[in-house]
Amino acid sequence: MKTRLPAVLALTLALLAVALSAYISSSVFERMPHLEDEFANLWQAQVYAQGHLSLPSPEEPRSYLVPFVIDFQGQRFGKYPPGWPAALSLGARAGAAWLVNPILAGLAVWLTFRLGSKLLGEWPGFLAALLLLSSPMFLMLSASLMSHTFSLVLGLVFTLAWLDLFLHPEQPAARRGSRPALLTILSGMSLGLLALTRPWTAAALAAPFLIHALFRFVRGGRIDRLRLTAIAALAGVLAAGIPLWQFAVTGDPFLNPYTLWWPYDRLGFGAGIGVTESGHSLYWAWYNTRFSLRAGMHDLFGWPYLSWLFVPLGCWALRRDRRVWLLLGIPLALILFYAAYWIGSWLFGPRYYAEALPALAVFSAAGIAWLGGWIDSAARVSRWRRLAIFGLAALLLSVDAVGYIPARVAGMRGLYHITRRPSAWIAEQHLGSALIIVHAERWFQYAQLLPLVPPFSKSDLRVAWSRSPEADAALVETEPGRMVYRYDAITGSLSVYTP
Repeated sequence: MKTRLPAVLALTLALLAVALSAYISSSVFERMPHLEDEFANLWQAQVYAQGHLSLPSPEEPRSYLVPFVIDFQGQRFGKYPPGWPAALSLGARAGAAWLVNPILAGLAVWLTFRLGSKLLGEWPGFLAALLLLSSPMFLMLSASLMSHTFSLVLGLVFTLAWLDLFLHPEQPAARRGSRPALLTILSGMSLGLLALTRPWTAAALAAPFLIHALFRFVRGGRIDRLRLTAIAALAGVLAAGIPLWQFAVTGDPFLNPYTLWWPYDRLGFGAGIGVTESGHSLYWAWYNTRFSLRAGMHDLFGWPYLSWLFVPLGCWALRRDRRVWLLLGIPLALILFYAAYWIGSWLFGPRYYAEALPALAVFSAAGIAWLGGWIDSAARVSRWRRLAIFGLAALLLSVDAVGYIPARVAGMRGLYHITRRPSAWIAEQHLGSALIIVHAERWFQYAQLLPLVPPFSKSDLRVAWSRSPEADAALVETEPGRMVYRYDAITGSLSVYTP
């Protein structure tokens, strides 16, 4: 049996993606949440792992705050849609929630190789997979507890299935057998799960495919219409989980839990949306978009100011391939749709566009391969030009691997000053079922102790945030029989609580 070297190397890259993401998760992020989003995701995942949608609110919910976890009508639940916490709960059940994203990172690299191979050939497909792996934004997100790597994989599955169903170069052959039925199911389920995970991202990613679907529905045959109807039905059934989940936790299928934490946290334009007095506007949309795209100039592939360099060339190289217009629509739609959100993204790179990373990797690989004459058999390219392009690509990848990634990733260590040291030290004190009242000025000084308590762990310890002497005294009264301690998050000192 003939072994395809590019596929073997791409599989090696996929395994390397798992290893690198897991290493960064362990050594930089210490396998714990740092952003409010991560705390809420992990909290909800642990609750799902216990078989619950929500938990009863504690008697003093403001003292037992968990970032982005809502207390509403006596119940406590995360503000985020259920798709990613449900996936993360599979790792939580095994005591390794931190490993879920690294495993998904390996799958994303392999699927990017498959996508690149379909459009460009196997060697350029391997280059696309390598570019994705080299992306600092991809590595940081894949080492975190954020939802983007999961939604990136779902977007890849949907894209690959759609291209095989409706834009296969050998369309008649693709119609035979059971494979089209499987592709139809994969397409509908992946889009529906994406809607359950990041609804606005799902709408953006689906937009260019919807245009194509309308064209195929009108111009295609009965089989195309049946498949499109099945995909829409599957995606719709799964996406209906959003109002059902909102009804289950709030009693109102149309109440967005985001607004229960911040009333201004909504999509759209106008007063009351966003943090500015005038509300979100086209000015702020343009400002945030430019801000996010500037971050992408560096964090996309780790080539300072040059990360977009080969994307236009790749679009030109693939301009005659009908499939490329769908692929190009993904980043364009994400940029356009997220202009309607009141804030940009930069901390992990322009993460609101993360699901466009595979497409941008494919376009960049196409640009490099086109310049080097590797995907245009009719082009006459000198050996020196091939060597120059190969050398330029190798130089850029080396700058990223040796200079940019280590510094960028190391800069995320101790993000928001959250480390495992305080919780590890308190765990060594063996305080049992004590109550620790944390005196802290900022949420992250208090939140770094949350991994010690349920549902993050199975201990009987309680950790509360000191709000005032009166609130602390009331809190102590709700926990009779517990030894109470005071922890000063500034000095790191622990003492017996005295009213």
